Amino acid sequence: MGSPNINMRDPVIYRILYAEHYRTGNEWCLYPMYDFAHPIQDAIEGITYSLCSIEFKDHRPLYDWVLNKLQIAEPPRQREFGRLSLTGVVTSKRFLRQLVEEGYVDGWDDPRLPTLRGLRRRGFTPESIRSFIEEIGGIRTQSTVDISQLDHCLRQDLKTKTISIMAVLKPLKIVIVNYPEGRTELLTIENNSENEVIGKREVPFSKTIYIERDDFMEHPLKGFHRLSPNAEVRLKGAYFIKCEEMIRDRDTGEIIELRCSYDPMTKSGTGFSGRKVKGTIQWVSAEHAVKVDVNLYERLLLETNVPNEEGETWKDAVNPDSLVVVKDALLEPSIKHAQPEQKFQFFRHGYFCVDKKLTTAERLVCNRIVPLKDSWNKR
Repeated sequence: MGSPNINMRDPVIYRILYAEHYRTGNEWCLYPMYDFAHPIQDAIEGITYSLCSIEFKDHRPLYDWVLNKLQIAEPPRQREFGRLSLTGVVTSKRFLRQLVEEGYVDGWDDPRLPTLRGLRRRGFTPESIRSFIEEIGGIRTQSTVDISQLDHCLRQDLKTKTISIMAVLKPLKIVIVNYPEGRTELLTIENNSENEVIGKREVPFSKTIYIERDDFMEHPLKGFHRLSPNAEVRLKGAYFIKCEEMIRDRDTGEIIELRCSYDPMTKSGTGFSGRKVKGTIQWVSAEHAVKVDVNLYERLLLETNVPNEEGETWKDAVNPDSLVVVKDALLEPSIKHAQPEQKFQFFRHGYFCVDKKLTTAERLVCNRIVPLKDSWNKR
């Protein structure tokens, strides 16, 4: 084939290895090296541009030389790009395989992994990923981008597309003492406050409801504008309620129920302006709530991207709180009709996706795609 360019310094073309191959067994002992097989395979497959990470730039002379000696009429061209790393995730195939095989994640489609299957199961949209790539631009050097920027692109894409529903992950029971016994009324709530085209839905309201436990504070701190003793708050799309009494567990002293009163004159949409409240909280009707399992995902890794210190293992690097499972979260009944991979905004909790893998006919499972808080713009 002639002498290679002097800059290539006698490249190795083949290797001889007397060992069992995981695919071909002992049929062969002679194998072409990647740098030799790569350009030939690209030419056979009609590749026009072979995109490689930046460390292959020094291999390009050999790539071009092989194709030149084979006299390929329209040879493919190798072009290099800077490999993009994201904080808090693993992008190396070798390390991803370790995480999968050693049981740190739930397979190659685990929603904490940056694989296409993992991102799809988590609920990332193609539009958000394209927006992210366009925003960071083409990079020719090795670099690391904060994953908050990807989260920001996802929120921007979902905020006008998704239906916002009420979901209570840590329920606290409320009995509205002056609401008629046995009565149920349907309240109209907008599907998305930023996109009227998505329309509205009806949500059932009754005497016993659940609110988020974090929306009540017995001794409210300064700036807390949700429910507290003798304070009034609006239930989203419903009425003003006032906390009149707290019921405690006899053994632990924990507050397990609130007795509240409501003002029927304050119904949302009636134009009531007699007085104002500073807070609005979500709720679900106890009689109509749907129980759902919710997976709350955080970043897979702690500060380091991979174990890189002597004696450090994946056990040291993996965030122990990267997955928190909430059993029996209570959602409004509209979730019953959700389809696998359908996306929603849960008020105050973030954006969620129906898990295609774990959802059954008897029980929905929802994955948190990303929290509502957007820290990217605050950097």
